[in-house]
Amino acid sequence: MVYGYIRVSTDKQTVENQRYEINRFCERNVLIVERWVEETISGTKSVHDRELGRLLKAMRRDDILVCSELSRLGRNLLMIMGVLNECMNRCVQVWTIKDNYRLGNDINCKVLAFAFGLSAELERTLISQRTKEALARKRAEGVVLGRPRGSRSKVKKLTGREAEIQVLLDRKVSKSAIARILGVHRLTVAGFVKGEIKNVG
Repeated sequence: MVYGYIRVSTDKQTVENQRYEINRFCERNVLIVERWVEETISGTKSVHDRELGRLLKAMRRDDILVCSELSRLGRNLLMIMGVLNECMNRCVQVWTIKDNYRLGNDINCKVLAFAFGLSAELERTLISQRTKEALARKRAEGVVLGRPRGSRSKVKKLTGREAEIQVLLDRKVSKSAIARILGVHRLTVAGFVKGEIKNVG
């Protein structure tokens, strides 16, 4: 199956240019897009929170994902590499127009996947190293890092949503379900309820 993927960052941008490019490209390569996936969302958003994430889960071996360029898949190198790696693991081909990539499951793509993985590991290591160096420099300058011992933050992730949570609790909605509704971990809800919500039965 051939999928056409289009992403724009704001509703002021148009998907038509990308659709036109993909259609022309597919005509030249004797392909027919059987399903279009379009979304207006920032490339910095997690792949799993985007239509692209749902699309990746739906795709099967030998499917082809066509997009105008690799940058449509994500905003940074790590995110793009993650998407490509998942596609390669599923034996899904990724074809891009401007970059002229044809990524599949052949030996060249496996070498590329190895390079992607190595690059990702190096980037994580460098980020970690830079963070440690910055913290060490701050300590050397006498800066006290973190909250003062024994203090607690007064503003929590769910601060301001007490009434909403109370209504859900009154309706006998489980903490796990509340967590899904609010988009947080269930332990976050449990801790907030224990410390902040009164009159919980």
